[in-house]
Amino acid sequence: MIKLEKPIALAADHGGFALKEAIKEHLQELGLAYQDFGTVTGESCDYPQVAQPACEAVVKGECGLALLFCGTGVGISIAANKIRGIRACCCSDVFSAEFTRRHNNANALCMGGRVVGAGLACSLVDAFLNAEFEGERHERRVNMLKEIEDAQATL
Repeated sequence: MIKLEKPIALAADHGGFALKEAIKEHLQELGLAYQDFGTVTGESCDYPQVAQPACEAVVKGECGLALLFCGTGVGISIAANKIRGIRACCCSDVFSAEFTRRHNNANALCMGGRVVGAGLACSLVDAFLNAEFEGERHERRVNMLKEIEDAQATL
């Protein structure tokens, strides 16, 4: 059973809006708290503008994880990964959604509203939220990612 101490950050551009709304309903059914960073309509908007505040809420510790949506899931994952401290993965299969948490300690799951249907998206979200980071040998690799991030910050 999914138990989270902090709300989940949600964000979508117009291409992911309908999928975000479906996931909101799913989270409500599970009794999970979330914070919606937009868009709040299906009107055209730019994914970097919604990804940034959602991811910053995760980095600041205001939200525990992020679920992000755009047309393909790729653009918003690129935007999310520009935020220092975010490890975002675009997934369209349950195995990847689970193991990106277990092995990569991903803190943002990205999905495409034009790629993944609502039923599969709910399964991806469940797999992502139920998985826990395994640490050990994977910790070394995540630390290497942090070292790269730190080195880039000084350029």
